[in-house]
Amino acid sequence: MAWSPLRGIEVRGAVPADAADVARLLGQLGYPIPPQEAAERLAQVLRDSHGTLLVAGDYGPLAGLIALHWAPMLQDPRPVARITTLVVDEAERGRGIGRLLLKAGAQAARQAGCDLLELTTGTQREEAHAFYRAQGFVSTSLRFSRSLRRNRPTGKPQGPGEE
Repeated sequence: MAWSPLRGIEVRGAVPADAADVARLLGQLGYPIPPQEAAERLAQVLRDSHGTLLVAGDYGPLAGLIALHWAPMLQDPRPVARITTLVVDEAERGRGIGRLLLKAGAQAARQAGCDLLELTTGTQREEAHAFYRAQGFVSTSLRFSRSLRRNRPTGKPQGPGEE
């Protein structure tokens, strides 16, 4: 758990009681899900030892979250940390919470033995692109995707900051 100078904002590991706030934040990101489904997904993520889910907040509703997964790579002796979700509550944006979550996520990734932090973001999210560049991220690849299920459109967003 890390304290921030941002007026009492704390970054900590997520717990099952965070499910309703996780659902609310995912809805703001463009992934509306009921709280019960968020609770099930949260439980699954918390059981996974190949990543972490960190949340930021004070004494009220959560202000943001970051989910990371560690991926072993054949071409690299160290795992890669992939940010799969990063969202800050619409009412809290511009306060430095996203930077705080990225810093805490990077620290967790280093502790997990990762040397590289990567993410994917939708091409239409220009504000997110500017934010990531300001945090030291550079565009290094082009991502392609293909649905493995008939009922899921290929263009369905699947990364942090995508709709």
